[in-house]
Amino acid sequence: MSLALYRKYRPSVFGDVIGQEHVTTPLSNALSSGNIHHAYLFSGPRGCGKTSSARIMARSLNCESGPTPTPCGVCQSCKDLVANGPGSLDVIELDAATHGLVDDARDLRDKAFFAPVSSRYKIYIIDEAHQLGPGAANALLKVVEEPPAHVLFIFATTEPDKLIATIRSRTHHYPFRLVPPAILSNHLEKICEQEGIKVAKGVISLVVRSSGGSVRDALSVLGQLLAGAGSDGVTYEIAVALLGYTDSALLDEAVDALAARDSASLFNTVDKVVESGSDPKRFAQDLLERMRDLIIIGASDQSNSSVLNDLPEDQLDRIRTQAKLIGVATLIRAADILAAGLTSMRGATPPRLILELICGRILLPASDDAALLARVEKLERLLSVSTPTTPIAATTAEPKKVEPVAVKSEQKAEVKSALKAAPKIESVKEDVKTTQVKASGAIEISALRRMWPEVIENVKKRRRLTWSLLSTSAQIVSLDDEVITIGMVNVGAKDSFIRSESDVILSDAFEEVTGVRRKIAATVDTSISANTMARGDEDLADADMLSGAELLASKLGAKVIKESN
Repeated sequence: MSLALYRKYRPSVFGDVIGQEHVTTPLSNALSSGNIHHAYLFSGPRGCGKTSSARIMARSLNCESGPTPTPCGVCQSCKDLVANGPGSLDVIELDAATHGLVDDARDLRDKAFFAPVSSRYKIYIIDEAHQLGPGAANALLKVVEEPPAHVLFIFATTEPDKLIATIRSRTHHYPFRLVPPAILSNHLEKICEQEGIKVAKGVISLVVRSSGGSVRDALSVLGQLLAGAGSDGVTYEIAVALLGYTDSALLDEAVDALAARDSASLFNTVDKVVESGSDPKRFAQDLLERMRDLIIIGASDQSNSSVLNDLPEDQLDRIRTQAKLIGVATLIRAADILAAGLTSMRGATPPRLILELICGRILLPASDDAALLARVEKLERLLSVSTPTTPIAATTAEPKKVEPVAVKSEQKAEVKSALKAAPKIESVKEDVKTTQVKASGAIEISALRRMWPEVIENVKKRRRLTWSLLSTSAQIVSLDDEVITIGMVNVGAKDSFIRSESDVILSDAFEEVTGVRRKIAATVDTSISANTMARGDEDLADADMLSGAELLASKLGAKVIKESN
């Protein structure tokens, strides 16, 4: 039978304790200087190193060359107290959960006055000290307050506030903390290398996430995954299924559907979650965490990924694209609804029903301030795409009343001429739509680019998800006799485009609007600027879509207003 990882890699010196330097450094200094207190209190979450540090403290105190922060490892005491060693008669470990009665405390108090068998100190390590009953704690109070010179107490607990104040006041309190994800990830990667088992990218992040910062829990989960590893090592799919997390592809589908406000796609994703056997509550939790990532990316600099440095680069690209499409206000409102829905899932109502209601509430516009801000944000994004490049000067003065102005005979003649030319202009547009486009023709690709806004509008009628991806993140790059190549702003947008099978939708839209039928290929083109793309295409579209009469009428109207002012 193999030894569990959390036992196999238990530290034996303070230098091996990870993420607790705020505790191990002062303890090491106290051992070096000889300023040893008679009672210590180690508190903190489970699995963060409290009991292991207590054993290291005992080993450092009873080393023949000690007290020292670096035990020699050669003397009998060091061999007995090494991690997974046989133990020592002079280091007594008690679990207050099973030895918390008054009689147990009295027995400990009586034996404490006997000298150690072979070591310098007799050390009592009392685990789960908060479970000491009031009578047992009071029975220990006197010996903890004034112990014999050879006795030292180390209390370990997850809930220091439940330990009676009179004992707490007699100890030196050292609070342990949860280990940061980056430090824990590096520790687990080193263990995987020592075990010689290949682990797929993203698995360590799942293990760290499931552990909640506890080293012991992380090693337990990692040990389970390594034990079931095949010839290819630990795959991401196995880790997701075993740990019960939601596949990132399902989360991407849900977020893309929210970005496009595509209710059908969103509820289809919920159906996939249920049909795959996943827990709807776990999906809601994972989706809430994705919302948190999106909010961080959307609220900070788009190139700043230091907060989410545990995510792969391709996933960061997808998150950046999704955050840009949705907006921070909408994300915050969706996160609030998800958080409230998770609380409702604790009752007897079927979790799937709660999850579907959550999705419906997110898609439904509400009347609260957060929803209003989300709708304003959406309008601002639309205006950034559709507003002309020349800003309209703001003014506080009341607009002047424009009186009717007589149109001169020359202007009437221009209007009549333009109206006669309008049918010809429309026929030219139809000719452009029906022409067979060639690969090397610059005029042909420019014609397609001029009609790109019409294609986008056609896509919007077919599927809002595809429209949301193309409207701010894509541009026509090239074409040949078989393929129209679309440039996407980053890898995330490209992956979402391919995964959602949006190429078929776009190909149908091209055929209906331009008469050109081609396959669609997507590529990454980081030089695309969303604002420049939107403004340039709109200008071309306006020039192409407006008839001669409309252009002339708009010019004449501007001239009339200018003359009246």
